[in-house]
Amino acid sequence: MYRIAIEKLLKWKESKRRKPLIIEGARQVGKTWLMKEFGKQAYTDTVYINFDSNSRMAELFATDLDTDRLIMGLELYAGHKIDPANTLLIFDEVQEVPRALASLKYFYENAPQYHIVCAGSLLGIALHEGTSFPVGKVDFLKLHPLSFREFLMATDKERFTELLDKQDFGMIASFRQTYIDALKYYYFVGGMPEAVQSFAENKDFNEVRDIQKRILAAYEQDFSKHVPNEIVPRIRMLWNSIPSQLTKENKKFIYGLVREGARAKEYETAIMWLSDCGLVHKVSRVNAAGIPLKAYEDLKAFKLFVVDVGLLGCMTGLRQRTLLDGNDLFVEFKGALTEQYVCQQLKTIEDLGVYYYTNDRGSCEVDFVIDTGELTIPVEVKAEVNLRAKSLKTYQEKFSPKLSVRTSMTDFKKEDWLVNLPLYAIEQITRL
Repeated sequence: MYRIAIEKLLKWKESKRRKPLIIEGARQVGKTWLMKEFGKQAYTDTVYINFDSNSRMAELFATDLDTDRLIMGLELYAGHKIDPANTLLIFDEVQEVPRALASLKYFYENAPQYHIVCAGSLLGIALHEGTSFPVGKVDFLKLHPLSFREFLMATDKERFTELLDKQDFGMIASFRQTYIDALKYYYFVGGMPEAVQSFAENKDFNEVRDIQKRILAAYEQDFSKHVPNEIVPRIRMLWNSIPSQLTKENKKFIYGLVREGARAKEYETAIMWLSDCGLVHKVSRVNAAGIPLKAYEDLKAFKLFVVDVGLLGCMTGLRQRTLLDGNDLFVEFKGALTEQYVCQQLKTIEDLGVYYYTNDRGSCEVDFVIDTGELTIPVEVKAEVNLRAKSLKTYQEKFSPKLSVRTSMTDFKKEDWLVNLPLYAIEQITRL
């Protein structure tokens, strides 16, 4: 299946300032597949090393980090000579051998001719704990689940992505039902590569759900395996509270919903752990609209979204009929799914700050405010075609942004201060 990240990897390969590359992302988002596919497409040879339970590699990196010595060890391991210009070195689950992470500094300084990409499902944790490798000696790439655009391509709808990229909204409106149907499928299937591949091949919703359950079970195992024992129950409770947090009218995270009487300091480590391994997106509140938005961040108020919309549906036991029938009883939770979907798409856009806004009285809430580096754009999210946007109007009158966006199931329309952007085109937001 096509991943946009391949284009970024090809650019990295050609860059004159190339450094060893670390790919970050949650477990099961396709990091290993991506590295191997990149090796297949762009190099004549790939040397793949998985550091998980690999005592030989742990020993190789345990002593001296001299690059000539390391390359000789890797050649012995691979069983052939490594040609630096045409070989991709893949270090997978690299967090299991912290010295291998530390070696990247020496590869950058003493042997920059080697092309090295690394990944690990809990790399974010290792980096946060200060595993010794110097900032500035490596490049980073964040890998997310498949975006809606990638989902369209995986399900044989490439021409429909071309229409979106051309922003031919007249033609798009003629095919709106195709986009809406695909979007509803995406709400259920989500973007985890294994689930998408299964859906693309078999169109079997039950099989997709089984895959999602397996992925969630693997996450639960990670909690037990990699976290200090005293934090495990907190991580579990916090993780399981996210669906009920998102179905509230005001989706601000409330500690009391995790456990009655719970306080922030008991759960800060749990949130940081889930965030570091890419399982949650923490979206902070801002109380003003200047650039950069980060300067107006209120660290005490935030929303938590999970890594993938399909997994969120699975956590709540959502049945496909409920979603595809457009059932009225379901409108409340559909709002949560829609906001999760929009957050997930915005997070795939590079160098985009994602926040939300409420005024101090709480009488005006804008679902997302994004910072492109040049301007801030408020975004109101509507699950269906209900187009009242009172909060957006209040925000517009107070801050006068150049562009305000309301995203819903209706067609594209530009009014004087407001753009109606269909949900299925939300990835185009920075190109408006």
